[in-house]
Amino acid sequence: MPEARVIRLRPDDEQPHVPPPSDPSWDEQVAGGLEFLRRRLTGDYETDEFGFDPDLTDHVLLPLLRPLFSRWFRVETSGVENVPTDGGALVVANHSGTVPVDALMATVALHDDHTAQRRFRLLGADLVFDLPVVGSLARKFGATLACSEDAERLLCGGELVGVFPEGFKGVGKPFRDRYTLQRFGRGGFVTAALRTGKPIIPCAIVGAEEIYPMIGNAKTLARLLGLPYFPVTPTFPALGPLGLVPLPSKWLIAFGEPIETASYGPAAAEDPMLVFNLTDQVRETIQQSIYQLLLQRSSVFS
Repeated sequence: MPEARVIRLRPDDEQPHVPPPSDPSWDEQVAGGLEFLRRRLTGDYETDEFGFDPDLTDHVLLPLLRPLFSRWFRVETSGVENVPTDGGALVVANHSGTVPVDALMATVALHDDHTAQRRFRLLGADLVFDLPVVGSLARKFGATLACSEDAERLLCGGELVGVFPEGFKGVGKPFRDRYTLQRFGRGGFVTAALRTGKPIIPCAIVGAEEIYPMIGNAKTLARLLGLPYFPVTPTFPALGPLGLVPLPSKWLIAFGEPIETASYGPAAAEDPMLVFNLTDQVRETIQQSIYQLLLQRSSVFS
């Protein structure tokens, strides 16, 4: 199969955006599907230097996620206007859910609910890209390694970058600790924002904690498989493959007001006290927003 062309990321590059489908007719769907297959077979599509494939994302990956977003989790977003319509910005969110579905739902929200249909370039752990199939799809979906170099290149390229500083500590925490933020590490995301002068946008996600309630962790099995944890939920592994179906919790995603960093200057990234204070400010903002969202939600499933 022919290889896709590779395009280099520059600050003034504009990625093409394809709006969500508005109930196309059957003929249009067939024609669109055939055209998509033609592009894939002939290599008439582009990827950037990180492996992001907008054509596959718009025509396969996002459409697969939209039913989960709109019908299963019934996601409601707020504060999307706080996300700039163009230029680089760093969205920092809480992480939970045993399986990182929250990152996928945030990606759909920023593309479909934002007036500029922003691309969300996620930063992922090394393990994500070591997994067969998953790693390749993550790259094509726009994700890259969670390292300062990649984050800064994306931010300088005008991209909307997503980071989940809790990492596996957040996504793999037990259900009893739900909606309590874990430690945010050493503040590497703040350093990237300061060096590039891009704003930080706190994001709170409520609903992911209940999709796979983690009531146990098979640590021995996790070590044998090379995983940070092996979850035991009320339905998995007891129900086998059926236990992989997420519970239909009600989701709320809120984007807070941007925290500007440009006024500090790039040299401020070397000030550990400032980095610590900004990290703590972002963490506290997200935690308070989570509490507010929990009060707004009438119940776990409605």
